[in-house]
Amino acid sequence: MESPARTADLGASATAASTGRTARFERPTAPPMLTAMTRCSWSPTGSGTRHRLSYATTDGLYQSVELENHIRRLHRAVGNAVVDDKTLVFGAGSTQLINALVHALSSDADADASPPARVVATVPYYPPYRTQTAMFDGREYRWGGTTAAWADASRNSSDGSRFVEFVTSPNNPGALLRTAVLRGSAVIADHAYYWPHFTHIAAPADEDVMLFTMSKPSGHAGSRLGWALVRDEKVAKRAYEYVQNSIMGASRGTQLRMLGIVKVMVANLHGKDDIFGFEHDVMRSRWRRLSAVVSRSRRISLQRIMPQYCTYFNRVREPSPAYAWVKCERKTTTATRR
Repeated sequence: MESPARTADLGASATAASTGRTARFERPTAPPMLTAMTRCSWSPTGSGTRHRLSYATTDGLYQSVELENHIRRLHRAVGNAVVDDKTLVFGAGSTQLINALVHALSSDADADASPPARVVATVPYYPPYRTQTAMFDGREYRWGGTTAAWADASRNSSDGSRFVEFVTSPNNPGALLRTAVLRGSAVIADHAYYWPHFTHIAAPADEDVMLFTMSKPSGHAGSRLGWALVRDEKVAKRAYEYVQNSIMGASRGTQLRMLGIVKVMVANLHGKDDIFGFEHDVMRSRWRRLSAVVSRSRRISLQRIMPQYCTYFNRVREPSPAYAWVKCERKTTTATRR
């Protein structure tokens, strides 16, 4: 699809409250109707009204600037991510952005004679890191397995090895805050669970590339909206073009619905209807009950998570992880066939 010379600001501020860094992207060619919702007369009998949801949103882009602004407000209020020097890129859930970011961080094979980047992760990891990388089979990258297999190679990278490392923090199911293992790797920090109802917020995350999803803070998993916070404008532009070229941007209907939800979330933070306060109470209660049941068993155990100070709640919070990591304590025996 050809794009005109004019450019539009993907991270442009629609209100004075947004101070995110500006990044410039080419305006996509959109159909004649550029408004988000256009009204026109239509009826088989010659009467009636038809409403059309356009392909484009603000300034002919595929992303809602107002939703960007409110997501920034949410992160600032929660204190779980630095957003002021980063560009937002929306996707159909964070799942789509997994490969979009791998693509964006891998060098162009036509312009770079170096070998493909190796995409790696530390066990246990989210399976789509591996399955998507293998399925799309890009010439710029290959699935490289676990970080443990490449720890020595990253310390002695004289062979020109390059790595794209997924770091899940907090980890699923261990609920541990993690950092990169390989030295010099291009890191995609998956912070899907870095919200105060799942874990303590120690400080705002500030990696160069961070991944979030709407399914975790509000539970709207089926709406399929994820976003990446990217410091480097070239990387952000390449990820944005990946989404633009594959699905013409995240669903505009989804963006409108999620805008309404994020507005309500932001308006009620630290109040009686604070979604994170409510969700933490529910998750903490479930963790207490599960821990009490498992503690009576000699065969299985749960991971130990200590209460820690949370900057969002301004107090020490009890553990409330999203998942339990159940360990079998029973020794295995090898049966001998006679």
